[in-house]
Order: sequence, then structure tokens, then C-alpha cells
Amino acid sequence: MPWTPNLSVGITMIDDQHKTWFSHAEKLFDAGKNNNAKEYVGDLLDFLDSYTKKHFADEEKYMQSIRYPGFDEQKKAHTAFIAQLDKLRSDYKTSGGNLLVILNANQMVLNWLTQHISNMDKKIGEFAKNAR
Repeated sequence: MPWTPNLSVGITMIDDQHKTWFSHAEKLFDAGKNNNAKEYVGDLLDFLDSYTKKHFADEEKYMQSIRYPGFDEQKKAHTAFIAQLDKLRSDYKTSGGNLLVILNANQMVLNWLTQHISNMDKKIGEFAKNAR
């Protein structure tokens, strides 16, 4: 599932980081289609761990700079996603990369990218635009 303009938040930094996320998610989906997701998912989960924390920190700093009223809700969602990601990484390591863990990784990333960006992150862009 590629990034599309309808997922744009309207804030360049956030959109660029989301595009990077989508690029890595695409690699996971492609790996699954080519039956080599097992080899790739560990790398993806490591990338997501470090990149997600950076992205969330940047996004939270931006929200604070514009006094975004939905900051607390976003922060909770970010914390919950990082906990999910930590559990997934742990499951992956303990299972040796079984198919169920790979499918869970696909589903989690897909849900986050579509639901969170569409439902929560777009509100940041709308608030920023109206605050100008």
C-alpha cells in the first residue's frame, strides 16, 4: 500500500516521515508476497523501533509548538503503538520469526498507517492550517 496524497497531513516534516514509514512498510509487504518476509521482518521491526520513536518525538514537539489541543490523545496513541511494537519485536525474537508474527506485523503497520494518519494526524494539519 503506497503513500498517497490523500494521506497528507499538510505539514511537510510529518508527511515526509510518513512517506518513509510507507516505503519500509511496502518492503515488508513485498517480502511477504515473495515469501521472504521472515528474513526482512526483523530488520523492519528494528527500523520501526528507532524511526517510530524519532518520528513520534518530532511530531509531539511540533504539536507542542502549535499548542495542539489533541496532544494528550496523540501521546497516548503513540505510547500504545510503541508498546505494541515492543511486544511484536519480543514475539518475533522468541518465535524465531513464525508466520503469525509476520502477519501481525503486517496488520499492525497497515492499521497504524491508515487509521492513525487518517483519523488523528490529519487533525494536526487542520489545526495548524486554521491557526495561521
